[in-house]
Amino acid sequence: MSRFVLITPSPDFAERMRAAVDGALPGGVHTVATAELPEQPEQIFELLGGVRPSVVVLGPGVALEGALRLATVFDVRFPDVSVLLAAEPDAELMLQAMRAGIRDVVSANVEPEQLRVILQRSVQTSEGRRREAGVPALGDDHRGRVIGVFSPKGGVGKTTLATNIAVGLGKVSPMNVVIVDLDLQFGDVASGLDLDPEHTVTDGVSRAAAQDSLVLKAFLTLHPAGIYALCAPRDPVEADHITPEQVARLIRQLADQFEYVIVDTAPGLGECTLSALEECTDGVWVTGMDVPGVRGLRSSLDVLGRLGLLPETRHLVINMADSKAGLSVRDVEATVGVPVDVSVPRSRWVSYSTNRGIPVLQSTRRDKATTALGDVVDRFTPDGAAKARRRVHRRVVVS
Repeated sequence: MSRFVLITPSPDFAERMRAAVDGALPGGVHTVATAELPEQPEQIFELLGGVRPSVVVLGPGVALEGALRLATVFDVRFPDVSVLLAAEPDAELMLQAMRAGIRDVVSANVEPEQLRVILQRSVQTSEGRRREAGVPALGDDHRGRVIGVFSPKGGVGKTTLATNIAVGLGKVSPMNVVIVDLDLQFGDVASGLDLDPEHTVTDGVSRAAAQDSLVLKAFLTLHPAGIYALCAPRDPVEADHITPEQVARLIRQLADQFEYVIVDTAPGLGECTLSALEECTDGVWVTGMDVPGVRGLRSSLDVLGRLGLLPETRHLVINMADSKAGLSVRDVEATVGVPVDVSVPRSRWVSYSTNRGIPVLQSTRRDKATTALGDVVDRFTPDGAAKARRRVHRRVVVS
């Protein structure tokens, strides 16, 4: 679906616009290669089958007078559509644009990266105005995939797995992935991603954020891999003031805004973890190859099954797998009662990468563990999911 409309005779700017949007922002670009502007906004809507775009970009190469007139009509009749003007800005032009209701003025030579930020900000403004006016936003019927990562005990590499899933999916859907650290007392997502966040989950569940998703997005921390993070509170005491209801609302808000929401949970089955589990479309259970951990996982799954809290789609991952540990994959499957989907072998490179705060899937170095982590990510991509549906379960091998 086209979320952006560009009217310009300039093929160079059209290419910059496509580079800014493709693979980085949700929705596509509908380009009208002409200098002639329509008289009414409805003529633009007709190009999209009657659907209102989020952002309309005018120019470069269009007549300034016509652009200002059309922007004024949009501002009066359709204020939920953000209008941008591509022209060389000066003080007089900026004043005219502001009076016409133009959201922003960008240079015709703007770099795609900078244009991407401006377009994303304009989309957020458009969505906020639509909520205020009660106008359905594009994609309101679509809820993102919520992937929860769980383990009954700590020390199994749950956060390492969660951060690598987020980074891996960020390559598939840039700027459309968010990871939430729900290990509220001792979460390590910030450390695992080498982040020093200004805001945390405490801000994300505040009244202001709960009432406006634009405020919530302002509390997210952008990671260089093109994903967002909402990290655990700095002070463990703050966790006592976060309720399961707030956690559920937070996840629902993020699922309405992002294609993928990765939830890294605390070990065990605390109230906030159970609340998050109810919102998950996918559950990833992580275990090591030790008897207490495997038995704990079996008990955890049994309890969740009786409570009716198991997500429809479940994935079992053995992490730090070692053929010399005294257990086999068959032993794990027989104890837990479900097949093992992916086995991630023990790797010094993963440990080193974790200590540096750079997930292995963010780097170009490859080993067996990196390949296995990529297999976990593939289970959530459209192509990978289709392949998984076409094949029967094949036993993994611990090497």
